[in-house]
Amino acid sequence: MGLEDLRDSLSEEIKGITSSDFTVVITETDVVPNIDDPDITYPNLVTKRQKCKLIDTCVLYIDIRRSTDLSFSHRRSTLTKLYSSFARAMARCGGYYGGKVRSIIGDRVMVIFDKEDCFIKAVDTAIIMNSVSKYLLDKHFAHDDIKCGLGLDYGKMLASKAGIIKKGTENTAYKSIVWLGRPANIASKLTDRANRAMSTTTPTVMEGHYYRALKEWGWYEVDTGDFVDKLEETYTPVLRHPDENFASFFRSSRTTRWTVKPILMTEPVFEGYKRAKPKAASVTNGWWKPQNVHVPGYSGKIYGGDVHFTAFEED
Repeated sequence: MGLEDLRDSLSEEIKGITSSDFTVVITETDVVPNIDDPDITYPNLVTKRQKCKLIDTCVLYIDIRRSTDLSFSHRRSTLTKLYSSFARAMARCGGYYGGKVRSIIGDRVMVIFDKEDCFIKAVDTAIIMNSVSKYLLDKHFAHDDIKCGLGLDYGKMLASKAGIIKKGTENTAYKSIVWLGRPANIASKLTDRANRAMSTTTPTVMEGHYYRALKEWGWYEVDTGDFVDKLEETYTPVLRHPDENFASFFRSSRTTRWTVKPILMTEPVFEGYKRAKPKAASVTNGWWKPQNVHVPGYSGKIYGGDVHFTAFEED
């Protein structure tokens, strides 16, 4: 097939799928579907129909921090062992509370939960994954390399089949369920920000005060806005500082550094978990705190914590 033939063939397929008489049938469900679900089909250009499923649920992502740096700092065999250990451990953790692992790509694992008790299952799964990351994976790889970030969101997710049916050994590789919806997008972005070093720089002013009696200088850092607010207007073009010892100043800045908590969740997930499991230790002890984190497409509060199960702590 030449390029022109491929172009024309693809154009016809796209035209058929996007035409007004192509029907998408959406069935609501409370259970996470799999690729063999008869109510999820590939686009059929003959019948002009495609079946999908819609579920209200929690979505969880986890991945390894600094995976690109790790790929350069470790031998290939070590890196293979790391990714194999990570994927195997997180897949088992994902299913421990009934979650369904629906994607493993490199160092990123996606877990979706049945609607019933999804808040409890999702948050407890995040806690067990964080426990494994902190106390098991990191233990077996040197230099404190293994740190993971987790992100959770809640909302409507559409399950649709994507790909094409091929013959032979490539058939399975070309078939998958695609999960469409804002929760997957937001959870993924939260995962990108979780457990990362952050910093902010604030403009400041260094005030120099000269104490004549002592013949000594004292220097004090104040926020720029506070410095400006203190200056008093006079009948001349000169602004006056209220402290008689003030003698000089220069612009400066203050850098604040912190590490984002390894588990991040949107407000709907946190509130849902708190309602469903009000006596959980992480709730009663206030281990989930609002975080100074922002992601595009989400304007609500983001809660985070470094919560783990004590059963995974070293003796």
